[in-house]
Amino acid sequence: MQFQTKILLLSFIASVVVSMIIVPILRRLKVGQIERREGPESHLKKQGTPTMGGIIMIIVIIAITGICYYDYHNDPEQAQIATNLLPLLFVTIGFGIIGFIDDFKKLVLKNTNGLSPKAKMLGLLIVAVGYTIILTNVLHIETDIFIPFMEQYIVLPIWIYIPLAIVVMLATTNAVNLTDGIDGLSTSVTTIIITCLTVISIIFEIKEITIFGSILIGTCLGFLLFNLHPAKVMMGDTGSLMLGGAIAGIALYLKMPLLLLIIAIIPVIETLSVMIQVAHFKRTGKRIFKMAPLHHHFELSGWKENKIVSVFSLITLLFCFAGLVII
Repeated sequence: MQFQTKILLLSFIASVVVSMIIVPILRRLKVGQIERREGPESHLKKQGTPTMGGIIMIIVIIAITGICYYDYHNDPEQAQIATNLLPLLFVTIGFGIIGFIDDFKKLVLKNTNGLSPKAKMLGLLIVAVGYTIILTNVLHIETDIFIPFMEQYIVLPIWIYIPLAIVVMLATTNAVNLTDGIDGLSTSVTTIIITCLTVISIIFEIKEITIFGSILIGTCLGFLLFNLHPAKVMMGDTGSLMLGGAIAGIALYLKMPLLLLIIAIIPVIETLSVMIQVAHFKRTGKRIFKMAPLHHHFELSGWKENKIVSVFSLITLLFCFAGLVII
């Protein structure tokens, strides 16, 4: 446990240092936020804020995971832990790279459309399928999953498990991406969710998750110092897709993807708000919310960004405690 604490602190310090280096570079390169005219008017002042900041987290996660891999790989008794870190790194960075390509096209190449929806979905699907194959055929993780409230596991046929795992990854990355709409919201919420999953790994003594979770927590906390309102940098799709991939990847590794319906309640609600808004508008031509995703509704209702982040984070924390109680 002492080692994981050191890793968390090292990741935090590295994230702060890398942010101090990368943020000015992004500013000089004019890799700035592009605000939609149909978005909240208050967001127009964020135009030009350095974004694509997810590369900060990618750099730190790769570097610190590499250090941990080297440390554990040199110990014959713990070499397997080092090997098991690699799939977690793959799914996290894999989704992050898809987001980076999208951000790069929009912000550097000035292609406002970024990746086409089909190309982005194909990229996400490739990473999701790749990670699922690694879980089942390389790590030989069983296809049993935990059912919340029933407090038991059920074994799924492989032909059900694989589509479920892929859907979980695609849905989670999309949900976290939708949550990334105001300063510090996605970073705060996902840090709490990852902390909950890391605590579960400590309870079940799954050391590779404890290590990787500690790296993610430290990295996010360091980035959050620059991402809170008023944000000095935004994560972009690079960061949101990466964090979504990390959460889904860890949940599947722990055999607890359904627990995300509880502990990731805010991303779930954000996604539902968009689905409800679109469906209701198509049917009636009227809106239920002032704007979707839900955090924009509260913004237009007069809530300050810091209040939304605080309330949504508190809700996430409460539901994470509930998730820990029922496992």
